[in-house]
Amino acid sequence: MHVQVRDLNKHFGTFHAVKDVSFDIEKGHLIGLLGPSGGGKTSILRMLAGLETPDSGQICFHGQVVNDIPPQERGIGFVFQNYALFKHMTVFDNIAFGLKVKKAPKAKIKDRVMELVELTGLSGFERRYPHQLSGGQRQRVAFARALAPEPQLLLLDEPFAAIDAKIRQELRSWLRELIERVGITSIFVTHDQDEAIEVADEIMIINQGRVEQKGTPWDIYKEPTTPFVATFIGESTIVENASDLKGFDATANGPQAQALIRPEYIEIGGEHDFPILSATEKGIVRHLHFRGSEWLVEVEVNGYKLITYRSLEKETLQPGQDVRVLVHRAYLFNDENSWIEENRLKVDPMPIMI
Repeated sequence: MHVQVRDLNKHFGTFHAVKDVSFDIEKGHLIGLLGPSGGGKTSILRMLAGLETPDSGQICFHGQVVNDIPPQERGIGFVFQNYALFKHMTVFDNIAFGLKVKKAPKAKIKDRVMELVELTGLSGFERRYPHQLSGGQRQRVAFARALAPEPQLLLLDEPFAAIDAKIRQELRSWLRELIERVGITSIFVTHDQDEAIEVADEIMIINQGRVEQKGTPWDIYKEPTTPFVATFIGESTIVENASDLKGFDATANGPQAQALIRPEYIEIGGEHDFPILSATEKGIVRHLHFRGSEWLVEVEVNGYKLITYRSLEKETLQPGQDVRVLVHRAYLFNDENSWIEENRLKVDPMPIMI
């Protein structure tokens, strides 16, 4: 299903929850709505489902405006955060519920349910009740039930929020594979960056009722278009005046700029590690955090706490140790512009003597 949303608005009393939201989703894509709590993600999802009515704007499925079409006629499957399974029904009957409502033939219901039982890895659990299942198994039942009527659009509201971390990680990969096999257009709400980056084809960053940016996880991380996106995605440090860092001009694109520094923008080591020492800053290691495959290092530079990664293969640093720090690049922004800037001192400015 091709989804088009144009100038969507929604108020709850005096609160403007969704503000002039527009976007397109191609058929078969898996889209993550990512943002802070209260940003408008679930309101957008519920309007797509027909559970809330927009104050203005249009929602189109395959070019047809569906604003006034009831939820049950929109061809949508919805997976809720809390599973919403019927406790008195078995796995089989839960999955079959939507088909029975549509009065599908019994033979078709059985075939479709057994197909989904196998697809979702629930073979052997057909006669169990929800209380006899793990959280991950209950969520799989919820997915199967949503897919049973063969919807054209699958909507998921924080589908893994009620599941513990280990199972959540397993279900992310499972969901991605499931959506690819079924080939259904899907939209899921999450506040978990790792979840969105791992699962989604594209991410829409939603903040204060607006779409801040839409793109692939890599594009959004590498080239954020707004300061909010830059600060929301990934670990980073804000330097209030970019000119406090060697090699950066805080006023190159208008008023004084702030600098956002990601861990991978930074290199840390001793004086012998840098061919151009003049481009580096003096730093002091403040804390180290073991991350399994690497160290996360907190280093103080000019009164700012910067965060970077360090390989386990390199010499282990110690808290209080003096180091040299090279900031390779930074995301700079002010009230007028935002841009990625490379450290201009990385190229040796000294003339070559002949």
